[in-house]
Amino acid sequence: MSEAKRGPILGFFRGVWSVLTFAQQLVFNVFFLLFLLFAFVMLLAIAASPGVQPMHDDTALVLDLDGALVEQFTSAPVDRVINRATGQAQPEIQLRDLLQAIHAAREDARIDRIVLLTDGFSTSGFAAMRDLAAALRDFRASGKQVVAYGTDMEQRQYYIAAQADEVYLDPQGGVLLEGFGRYRMYYREGLQEKLGVDVHLFKVGEYKSAAEPYVLDAASPESREADLYWMNDVWQRFVADIAQARKVEVPALNAMINELPARVQAASGDLGKLALDEKLVDGLRTGHEFEQMMVERGTLDEDTQSFRQIGLDGYLMQINRPHLVAEPQPTVAVVVAQGEITYGQQPPGTVGGESTAELLRAAREDENVKAVLLRVDSPGGGVFPSEQIRREVELVQAAGKPVVVSMANVAASGGYWISMNADRIYADESTITGSIGIFGLWMTVPRVLEKIGVSTDGVGTTPLAGAFDPTRPLDPNVGLLIQSVIDRGYAEFIGKVAAARDSTPAEIDVNARGRVWSGAQAKERGLVDELGGFQAALDAAAALAKLEEGSYRVTYIEKPLTPFEQFVVNLGQNSRTEGLLRVLAPAPLMLDRETLATAERELAWLDRKGRSPFRAVAHCLCAY
Repeated sequence: MSEAKRGPILGFFRGVWSVLTFAQQLVFNVFFLLFLLFAFVMLLAIAASPGVQPMHDDTALVLDLDGALVEQFTSAPVDRVINRATGQAQPEIQLRDLLQAIHAAREDARIDRIVLLTDGFSTSGFAAMRDLAAALRDFRASGKQVVAYGTDMEQRQYYIAAQADEVYLDPQGGVLLEGFGRYRMYYREGLQEKLGVDVHLFKVGEYKSAAEPYVLDAASPESREADLYWMNDVWQRFVADIAQARKVEVPALNAMINELPARVQAASGDLGKLALDEKLVDGLRTGHEFEQMMVERGTLDEDTQSFRQIGLDGYLMQINRPHLVAEPQPTVAVVVAQGEITYGQQPPGTVGGESTAELLRAAREDENVKAVLLRVDSPGGGVFPSEQIRREVELVQAAGKPVVVSMANVAASGGYWISMNADRIYADESTITGSIGIFGLWMTVPRVLEKIGVSTDGVGTTPLAGAFDPTRPLDPNVGLLIQSVIDRGYAEFIGKVAAARDSTPAEIDVNARGRVWSGAQAKERGLVDELGGFQAALDAAAALAKLEEGSYRVTYIEKPLTPFEQFVVNLGQNSRTEGLLRVLAPAPLMLDRETLATAERELAWLDRKGRSPFRAVAHCLCAY
């Protein structure tokens, strides 16, 4: 009787299970068929692809600057392709790509002008931006025109636009030149008084302000003094560059900036009209009106009904077509050190002690490499990984290959550490460098635990046992130990700088103590050798290696792509497969991965996993 009763119930669940199994197999098979279709279409597309299309005369090179200007992409190639396909890309533009395209377009008879689109452009500093501006001026010197357009322009976007022969702005837009500022949040009261976290700062140098927000409620007088000193230097150069580009007087431009609120009010709030009246722009045009103007000046493309044009990616494909090299050429190798300096192997956009040293080692061991250009854009980080890279620089030099450092936006603290032994150090006048100093930060939380009725107690075999437990109060002897390590680290830092710069520790200490300088100020104090951008440093590297112009090639030393990665990147560059990849790429996660990745990068230099409980840090929080 009971078996009969259970029969229908079991049958029901078995039926449900069969349906689920069928559905699972169906879904799997559908995805498998889609994958096969995807692969088949890709092969057809690749086989049918006509390759790089021929360019016609009277073509405009359109540089859409919608993205962050970087020395090196900060995500893996495959991630960039997939993120672009899913609309999750964080746009980035490599400075090297822009410089290469502008340089080639200068001599390319098919390119008649450059059109700059400035919407979305951003950068973390001004040295790389000044490299870009110099390239645009060089392009204009060839007699070709540069035209810029934006719907709205903040000061970094306008700086680039100002380098054009003509600047146009949307009638609803405006140009906002506001000056430079550096403001940070300070956590002392919240951490120490409200939460009960005890923060212990160990440092050398009254100007070493990176960790001040954890122990103060406002910036120290030394921090204010140093920041305003270098910031004013960079700002006056910024204004002078714009004034020169737009052929206006510096005092008049400064007056307009300082009186901006009143002048905007006088213009009835019309920022576009004010920009036109102040000669910051040459005209107000909608996007359609600007496009029609370019059609009238150029050649109509019948397919697009717009002016004949080519974008950055398409033009790079034109000028980077594979070509046979009869024999190996002498090479200047470029190694990029961009981002925080942390331990071990790190992806692009972060400087790893081991990974960046490996790139330098690869250049050292390549017999075709005759010189190395180390392009540094880093606020520093861990002392030990910085020292790993500095040692590899010395080994490259010991192999008979000169090393030249080109400082980009920031080469401070640990960024200066990895630079100091170069045969020549080049910095842009607006580079941020220096910050020669060391600090250590230690937090203890016994008062936090006390709030919830938790305490720590126990025994140890020595006075030091368990002393680095953050749940216990800091032992004064441990504080003495840490400060001694920090003192030694600082002495080592200025000692190495003195040896590298043919000076003495006492002389270096005068301009060190954690103080930040602009590139121009650092040159005056002997911390850099020459003022100049990337090209000047590259020329110097070739000259030190006794390479004549035109007799060598320039190669970036980077981690090579795997065959699969190269395959996916090629797909992303193929217009026939990009749309299909967009359809079949994994859907974006709801979690904001970029925000998490940014937070992880910013905190990576504090990581102590698997190492001593504390460590010295050479880091400069000098973004602005």
